[in-house]
Amino acid sequence: MKKILIATGNPGKKKEIKEALAKVKFDWLSLKDFPEITDEPAEDGDSFEANAIIKAEYYGSKTGQCTIAEDSGLILSAFPDRFGLKTKREIQAKTDIDWLRLFLDIVEPQTDRKATFYSAFAIYDPVSKKSMSFLGTTTGEIVDFPAAPIEKGIPVSAVFCPDGEIDVYSAMSKKKKTIVSHRGKAAKKLIAYLKTMHASS
Repeated sequence: MKKILIATGNPGKKKEIKEALAKVKFDWLSLKDFPEITDEPAEDGDSFEANAIIKAEYYGSKTGQCTIAEDSGLILSAFPDRFGLKTKREIQAKTDIDWLRLFLDIVEPQTDRKATFYSAFAIYDPVSKKSMSFLGTTTGEIVDFPAAPIEKGIPVSAVFCPDGEIDVYSAMSKKKKTIVSHRGKAAKKLIAYLKTMHASS
């Protein structure tokens, strides 16, 4: 079975990625399988797709493994110049709870709570040197307070409610979230590509 590295150190993202890719059968590796790699690439791309490719190519070149990486972020209508490509880094906090509290302090005074989540997957093959990226988006709004338990590594999931839904991300079943979420939509495109890899192997 072909081995593919899922290159993320974020436990929340890793969990969601594996759930989203459950329909395709590969031998999934994680960064824990490569303890010698302790540094990270500079995420200095000008788009989510560019940052995902930077990470996939970096870890793929380091390990010699076909590598999947993901970059995601939140763009808020009220703060077009904040968050986005640096969503998690926009706020410095020791814990997810602290991060979310500070985030809600920023958003609370705003009447415009519209937000769009972006997710970009990239896959890199170190043999062919070929990279591909796949983008997914979901629009919704930020609610006043956490409406579900905070998921490790992805605190905004407890306060983001997609358009047309009554539940925030964290309150959804795995199946529902995979269909509705930005990450699930990007993963669907990636899965179609991975299936072509299966067919050609």
